[in-house]
Amino acid sequence: MTTKALTLVVNSGIATITLARPEIRNAFSDETIAEITQAFLTAGERADVRAVVLAAEGPAFCAGADLNWMRRMAEYSRDENRVDADLLAQMLSVIYHCPKPTIARVQGDVYAGGMGLVACCDMAVAAETAGFCLSEVKIGLIPATISPYVVRAMGARASHRYFLSGERFSAQEAHRIGFVHEIVAAEQLDSVVDGWIKHFLSAGPEAVRACKRLVIEVAEREINEQLIAVTVEGIATIRASSEGKEGVQAFLNKRKPNWLPG
Repeated sequence: MTTKALTLVVNSGIATITLARPEIRNAFSDETIAEITQAFLTAGERADVRAVVLAAEGPAFCAGADLNWMRRMAEYSRDENRVDADLLAQMLSVIYHCPKPTIARVQGDVYAGGMGLVACCDMAVAAETAGFCLSEVKIGLIPATISPYVVRAMGARASHRYFLSGERFSAQEAHRIGFVHEIVAAEQLDSVVDGWIKHFLSAGPEAVRACKRLVIEVAEREINEQLIAVTVEGIATIRASSEGKEGVQAFLNKRKPNWLPG
């Protein structure tokens, strides 16, 4: 499977989904979201797939929202933002609930919505040079739709800091707070991924699926339709607010937002 945004290759029971638009730092749009959703649905349904690896080309893993998509969103009404956010929420849910083990192979920087991609995977390994950032507040928005997954991945205490500050943090910090499981030199990423895959392949396939369901069922608050709806409403409201619109327009036009001194 090859689309504008990604490739899906299955080899020896492993499905590798690779984000393939390095020229825009693998940022996603509504079209990309649909393609990622379908890729994970396809991999999850295939009987010959035992695990799924999410990888990316270029210096960045995923920079969040594509600028052209953001320009369209900047003109959306609240209702249009709700519909738009719901598509992102569905993609995240499909990744998180994929019946196969999922691994994020993070070779470069991860920003905003890209943090949700990593958080939704069962395991994550990052290059030691990768940077991470929940940058939404810098443009007057909030990481609402990705929040159920990111908070689970890094914990509430770290989320308080990085959601509110929007500051960039290192791969070492991402490892310390539990957002990624291991950090290694870039050339060792595949070795770590291969090692994890060997564990999956040596285990009972149905047991692995059952263990994944078990973790989801018992870990903290259930990510259900009600919680997802809350996050969709949250981002739709703030995107349509005057501050949200000002922040996005300032970002797109490369100027300071009106809450910063000239």
